[in-house]
Amino acid sequence: MGLLAAHLNDAGIVVVDNDRILYCEPGFALLEDDKLVTGSAAYASARLNPRRIHNHYWSQLQTEPLPDRRFHQLSAADLVSSQLEQMWQKVSPHGDRLAVAVPPYMSNENLGLFLGIAGELNIPIVAMVDAAVCATRRQYEHAVPVHIDVSLHSTVLTKLLQEEQVQVDRSVVIEDNGLLRLYEVWLKVIAEAFVQQSRFDPLHTAETEQALQDSMPEWLAMAERGTTIPLEVAFKGVVHKAEIESLELVAAAAPIYQSIVSSMRALFKAEETPAIQFSDRAARLPGLAETLRSRVGGDVFLLEPGATARGLVKRCAGEPKPGGIALSRHLPWDQSATTVKPKGAGAAGRPTHLLFGHNAFSLDGQPLVLGTQVEAGERSFDLLEEMPGVSRRHCAVGAENGQAVVSDFSRYGTFLNGHRIDGSAVLQTGDLIRIGTPGFELRLIAVEDGHGA
Repeated sequence: MGLLAAHLNDAGIVVVDNDRILYCEPGFALLEDDKLVTGSAAYASARLNPRRIHNHYWSQLQTEPLPDRRFHQLSAADLVSSQLEQMWQKVSPHGDRLAVAVPPYMSNENLGLFLGIAGELNIPIVAMVDAAVCATRRQYEHAVPVHIDVSLHSTVLTKLLQEEQVQVDRSVVIEDNGLLRLYEVWLKVIAEAFVQQSRFDPLHTAETEQALQDSMPEWLAMAERGTTIPLEVAFKGVVHKAEIESLELVAAAAPIYQSIVSSMRALFKAEETPAIQFSDRAARLPGLAETLRSRVGGDVFLLEPGATARGLVKRCAGEPKPGGIALSRHLPWDQSATTVKPKGAGAAGRPTHLLFGHNAFSLDGQPLVLGTQVEAGERSFDLLEEMPGVSRRHCAVGAENGQAVVSDFSRYGTFLNGHRIDGSAVLQTGDLIRIGTPGFELRLIAVEDGHGA
């Protein structure tokens, strides 16, 4: 017998041994006729019996009864226990110990409860490690890595340090930004294509709505390979057909992708080159990698299915440490390093002016310093009124190495598109800087000359 590794992402809980994926099931539960079903079997009825489906139990793991009375006073812990037991029954013939890769949306309280459940089921947990650390098996030279993964309900970004080994620097969980929200957006776009092209509405019945959801992974794979996606769905013996351009899926997802772009840009300092590492789930989202490469810069690296769990099973000692199980946020690398060449973000354009109120201030020349009492000789403008959370010398906006950059000097923070920056950040046309509470807002704009330059 040997060590197994599990990745607890509710979009697809994965268990691997040294050679293959043994288990891959989503975090869905269905209660029907007092029988509890979890995983793919529950997901297959998600549109048929939506009122008897629950899919928040991994991300909201607790012992209080679920608010939905149809679950008969069951708790999220009960649902986790049921799926965990089903999982262990399937994989235990292949191993006798389990290491766990943990997403950032699971709190210490969630993990303590998870360990208690595993103990009751006699599942020997030997280690818990941050999922992004597990997935990162090599050093990215001359760059700063960030790992991106998607769950059912959120997108998770983890910025990593590379000081002799990989370790967590900072994690951001973007709520209501996961696969389920994307699927809802895409189902509507696909249904509209059927209505317009075949006069059939697949969202009119639960059966065809479920059929659309079941076909979504195949259609997303087609979107990666080509520009046009052929669609078909059967209803009462009749096959209805339509087609859709992959760019239509990208356009529909744009507001969700923009949240990821904004959060990621705030993670990087102006002088840092991003190395954006995608889980296989994130890599399958049409246009996301291209969007981040264009809007954030740096380079993109796509991981294979099961990479997070594989990265853990290959590097875990396999024996519990004295003193109990604690979440680890670092691991050594076990693959050769890769060199990242700097690539700037180019799609959004470099701003030329900072707009405050009705006045535009050029970003050429001396940096523009914002604050309540800047130093003598510095270029600045009067904010006109006091604002809580604004320092005397709060931040500066100017040109550095051919880019527009904001640098934060305050103890209150400078916010780029709603996200606090980490010391400095590269600016793009259309960005919004906020300082103070509720705050002054300053917009980055590009002014063209008469020749469009």
